[in-house]
Amino acid sequence: MANHIACIALLIALLVALLAKPLEAPLQHTGNVLLLTAHPDDECMFFAPTIRALVRAQTPVFSLCLSVGNADGLGSIRRDELAHSLEVLNIPAHRRWAVDHPDLQDNFTARWDPVTIASVLQPYVKSNNIETILTFDAGGISGHPNHCSLPDGVAHLPAPPRLYTLVTRPLHAKYIGVLAPLLARFSFYQDCIYPAVSEHFNQLFRFAAETSSPQPVIVSGIYDYLTALQAMRAHTSQLVWFRWLYVLFSRYMWINEWAESRPTPLR
Repeated sequence: MANHIACIALLIALLVALLAKPLEAPLQHTGNVLLLTAHPDDECMFFAPTIRALVRAQTPVFSLCLSVGNADGLGSIRRDELAHSLEVLNIPAHRRWAVDHPDLQDNFTARWDPVTIASVLQPYVKSNNIETILTFDAGGISGHPNHCSLPDGVAHLPAPPRLYTLVTRPLHAKYIGVLAPLLARFSFYQDCIYPAVSEHFNQLFRFAAETSSPQPVIVSGIYDYLTALQAMRAHTSQLVWFRWLYVLFSRYMWINEWAESRPTPLR
């Protein structure tokens, strides 16, 4: 029995040591960065690794949420929860906003109009000298149509800033829990130390890891993960059983992989 306890303690200590520090192949950005989300809790469920990395680098980070999540009539509550979550993530009050626009309501069955998104977004971009926008990709991570609408809305800006979109991974790679950061670290170090076998390794383990790419990748350390978990706990109204499963098993609590998009200004 004592031997079993000692082995478990050793395994936990090894995991903590492996996951202690964050790991980054950072975004190439300049100036002010705006995180564009669709609903309260997106910031901590999907983007916390990047927020933590940017704040740590003393990058001015702004947050604009395009709805208050009023699908269940909890908009005022969820707006306050969002403020508490962003406080945990160290985005100050003067750099964060939640919009309650009649045509941008939380709706799981409808895409948002990109022209409306652009018209709401433009004043925040202009008045805060935003040079880089971070948001969902066309897959929206979860496939939520509000998420999927956001990059198209950015493309409708008169002069779109630099845009990075969070990469949607297949289902088998989304929910592997702590294996995601472990495999990402192994792949990263293997790329650095053994580039000759990198391609072979990535093909062999692609089903599990899904991390090999030249794109910016941010892997949280344990403290960053715990901070993201604390931010998620600010969303008290949303803490149903399946969200607890999400924070335990989702790769996005640990890893953000980004693709740079180059939206062309529409004439």
